[in-house]
Amino acid sequence: MDSAAADPRPMIGIEHVSFGYGGVPVLIDVSLAIREGDFLAIIGPNGSGKTTLLKLILGLLKPDEGRILFQGKDLAAGGERPKIGYIPQKATHFDPLFPASVREVVAMALRSPGRAAGGRKGEEAAIRCALEVVGMEDAADRRIGRLSGGQQQRVFIARAIVDKPRALFLDEPTTGIDAETQDHFYGLLDLLNKREGITIALITHDIGIVDRHITQVACLNQRLVYHGSHADFCRSDTLKDMLAGGHHLVSHRH
Repeated sequence: MDSAAADPRPMIGIEHVSFGYGGVPVLIDVSLAIREGDFLAIIGPNGSGKTTLLKLILGLLKPDEGRILFQGKDLAAGGERPKIGYIPQKATHFDPLFPASVREVVAMALRSPGRAAGGRKGEEAAIRCALEVVGMEDAADRRIGRLSGGQQQRVFIARAIVDKPRALFLDEPTTGIDAETQDHFYGLLDLLNKREGITIALITHDIGIVDRHITQVACLNQRLVYHGSHADFCRSDTLKDMLAGGHHLVSHRH
């Protein structure tokens, strides 16, 4: 058995984290455990702190209070950080004339600062494998700006997984993508979660994202107001309060 899978500690432990910008609080005393194999939807209204929490986990920001642990180790203490793939907001907003091929976009992740250089054959094999996983191997030589939004998003997933991360974080990944493409997109994430064993956390303000693939839901509104299974969330007072407040829910669970 994989030692990481057998570890009882959460993959990522967020303990009493608070953070603000210029003295204005954004997150207040948030504690949340993301476990190996989770498919987590982090939901909440605009300004609830979802993207800020993601940046804290990635080490792009430091908590004002509290700490973030990776399998029990405080990330602020230094040492090698875990591999976490990241797809930011509006990743697919590309100029059609942007002069980079699909292969070149995926290769960028293998040439990031601080990463040990790999052999060319090994890198080409990793790029080919990542593109095959997302079904974009036939588009390797196409210009990224000439692809549809859904196709571009698949390429950015390939870039995020080419270096074999333990977890994948996505921030508002389906903005501007039509409903049918969204359904295929979530199916791909489900494949990555179940077949490739990648822990996934999906950041969104729309509770309509919560579909049949999600296993865990965390609801933020500066504080953590709910964390539990999808089934429990659908029966919770938290969901009832969100619907009463005018939030949109589209459940794709069959």
